[in-house]
Amino acid sequence: MKIRAILNRDGGTLRTMDLDAFCTRAKEIFAAEGHELDCRVVAGKSVEAELRKAVGDPAVEAVLAGGGDGTISAAAAMAFKHGKPLAVLPAGTMNLFARSLGMPLELDRALLAIARGTVGRVDIATANGRPFVHQYGVGIHARLVRIRDGMVYRSRVGKMLASLRAIMASALNPPEFDVDFHTEKGDRTMTVSGIAVSNNPLDDSPVPVAETLDGGRLGVYVAQKVTSRELLSLAFDVMTGRWRANPAVSETEVRDLVLRFPKRKRGTHAVVDGELIDLEQAVTLQIHPQGLPVILPAKDLPPRVG
Repeated sequence: MKIRAILNRDGGTLRTMDLDAFCTRAKEIFAAEGHELDCRVVAGKSVEAELRKAVGDPAVEAVLAGGGDGTISAAAAMAFKHGKPLAVLPAGTMNLFARSLGMPLELDRALLAIARGTVGRVDIATANGRPFVHQYGVGIHARLVRIRDGMVYRSRVGKMLASLRAIMASALNPPEFDVDFHTEKGDRTMTVSGIAVSNNPLDDSPVPVAETLDGGRLGVYVAQKVTSRELLSLAFDVMTGRWRANPAVSETEVRDLVLRFPKRKRGTHAVVDGELIDLEQAVTLQIHPQGLPVILPAKDLPPRVG
């Protein structure tokens, strides 16, 4: 198979690596498994353009994307639209979609798992037509990302510490907004602090990811209106994997969902796979079963690579 790798040199763990040496090693791993790897290291601002070239090149049979969750989400959107298989290199801070796929988090092992993997299909979701592989969020999550993005950090650990500081800042004045829910289960209006809609329901791990990527359902998680103390308690429960037991949280599963925000304020954001976007007054969320072609990682790997 002819595979093109697009590596975001400004994303996640890649920013501190010798990427020329890494590409050489990656080519050797893929060649040993009978594949040809074209490895391209690009700046973050050029990632989408390079991904677009890759999915549009008829000689390229699959695209490997390496970087943070934003890079992977952009690559998945293009793979979804063009029908070209996507391989996910877990080189970000959280690697949420890679975890859902069962990808090894150590990079050399991930390369081998991809090189020995098989092409399959998994679910992908959209929000007003915009694809996402992990989660669409409004309220608490969007505010955390907005505050964190205003901080300076230069490493994975720095980003995690910035996230903790953002939680503390958000707790001073928790978000509160009205929302109308429209689903096959009926309509409902609530005042809430946060909404998260995931591509398939989430598991109970400290880093919540989809339990499966072929269930054909959206997971819908709502945090009722919370006080500062309740928000801190919820954040702690999320980090320790106990968020389902938090009394502020309710959840359901649906095929599709329309959210309407009757009192939406100008400048309010949503967050899609970790990236801030403008919040629209009405948002239609849909699941697309088996809509995304991917390279599923091989499981029979040696204890160490190299």
